[in-house]
Amino acid sequence: MNVPVPPYVEGHGLLKGRSVLITAAAGVGIGFAAAKKAVEEGCRAIMISDVHERRLSEAAEKLRSVSADVKVFHQLCDVTKEEQVQALVDAAEDKLAGVDVLINNAGLGGLKNVVDMTDEEWARVLDITLTGTMRMTRAALKAMIPRKRGAIVNNASVLGWRAQKGQSHYAAAKAGVMAFTRCSALEAAEHGIRINAVSPSIAMHEFLKKASTPEELEHLSKVEAFGRAAEVWEVANVMMFLASDYAGYMVGEVVSVSSQRA
Repeated sequence: MNVPVPPYVEGHGLLKGRSVLITAAAGVGIGFAAAKKAVEEGCRAIMISDVHERRLSEAAEKLRSVSADVKVFHQLCDVTKEEQVQALVDAAEDKLAGVDVLINNAGLGGLKNVVDMTDEEWARVLDITLTGTMRMTRAALKAMIPRKRGAIVNNASVLGWRAQKGQSHYAAAKAGVMAFTRCSALEAAEHGIRINAVSPSIAMHEFLKKASTPEELEHLSKVEAFGRAAEVWEVANVMMFLASDYAGYMVGEVVSVSSQRA
């Protein structure tokens, strides 16, 4: 069974008047899909970041073509570098006149069994995926808390719940993102700020194809209830919901964006 992809969902003004900051938003993955959806949902201004300068510039130009009414900014940032994280948030605070929504999308995967994994490979995945999320959240909260408002959406993964060979480093990092989301959300809620996360199963894009084998991706897609992987914009839709006022009473939730039966 393979249920066809539904029609693309147009914007409904969910982020009207908001400013948005998104990490790892260059290229064709969930980050850029979220940035595009944020523009379509009526954000007033957006800043995207990534570590790839050319792809980041190209992504910014694409966003400008989506809407001439939205101010689009971009800045390089490696989320493993605290000084770059702080510089990004400072720039976003200045150019966006305050960050209303932060989407933590930066993460690193890979396929490696534990017996073959080096300390460096383990540490890099956790540094980008988990600690990078913490660094961005910490910097954003320092700006949001005085305003007593804001929303943060983290990108987790169903691997934070489920087991898969060769993914121990990535699964551990994403499980950490889930736990971090829940704990930090309670702290932030005292200041009127909401932190939640999405947990996608498999969303197909070119970066994912490079990080796994075609056979493995085909298998993972087939076991989905729809018999296919998610489109990246289907994940981005849920991010928009969590960032919007429709999710105004949701705190520390990890929402599975998955058609799996489990």
